[in-house]
Amino acid sequence: MDVHVRDLRYFVTVAEELHFTRAAERLYVSQPALSKQIRALERQLGVELFRRDPRGVALTEAGKALLPGARRVLDAWSEGAAAMEAARAAARGTLVVGMSTSPGRGGLLPAIRSRFTAAHPETVLRLRQVGWQDPTAGLADGDADVAFVWLPLPDAGRYAWTVIAEEPRLVALPESHPLAARTEVDFADLADEPFLALPASAGPLRDHWLALEERGGRPPRVGAEIASTEETYEALVAGLGVCLIATGNAPLITLGGVVTRPVRGLSPSRYALAWRAEDGGRPLVRAYAEAGRQVASTVT
Repeated sequence: MDVHVRDLRYFVTVAEELHFTRAAERLYVSQPALSKQIRALERQLGVELFRRDPRGVALTEAGKALLPGARRVLDAWSEGAAAMEAARAAARGTLVVGMSTSPGRGGLLPAIRSRFTAAHPETVLRLRQVGWQDPTAGLADGDADVAFVWLPLPDAGRYAWTVIAEEPRLVALPESHPLAARTEVDFADLADEPFLALPASAGPLRDHWLALEERGGRPPRVGAEIASTEETYEALVAGLGVCLIATGNAPLITLGGVVTRPVRGLSPSRYALAWRAEDGGRPLVRAYAEAGRQVASTVT
């Protein structure tokens, strides 16, 4: 037999009040309608749940037997309904995506957005541009929920990530630079050049783009600090230094007067979609990360 949750709620309320009028008031229904529904439930179950006499209403033995189970069903239903509403609220939420430069790379960002919104059409995606002073692109201070970042991250234990692109590091230099005439450059030939550097707050990421690991302990010469693509281009054109960039970012720099060349002797760069480790269980964060993994698998 199939008993509706509503019928159990009516039964439990009458059992608690032992008064049909008061129970009807609690349920916001009329007393005759409540009485009719309880009678229908009793017919369906084939037992009398309440004794009705001039002295009032009392539970029968069958009613007493049903009451604990009915309460458990209502409690379980309430928990399930609350969990469902929480899931619906999460799906209707907002996810902030941080980045310091556009991911580009063959439409990576639109492809991830398309996969994510297909599964979560009610979620609002907001893109937040963050300066190069923050290598976490908004994750560290909570301004972003997920972010496109370059590895390594400072305080890496706070974060989880999935690598979505691994690219060689190129050197960008003025087209008038003597090394620009070469088709490929040895890093050893760059070691004494002044380099453009990220802000000191970028920590290990600054070291990565200065290629500290490949310098054998020799400190780099810093010609200028740069905190945006525009600053980088202007510093290159002005001859303040050379810089290393990922292959996918070369089109952002080579706008005229600047060229890029492959570099021998350097490890590749890694571009990742990251999130705070503590947020790894959030449904929207998990869903966006999975969309990133799926798209990355189709382009690598």
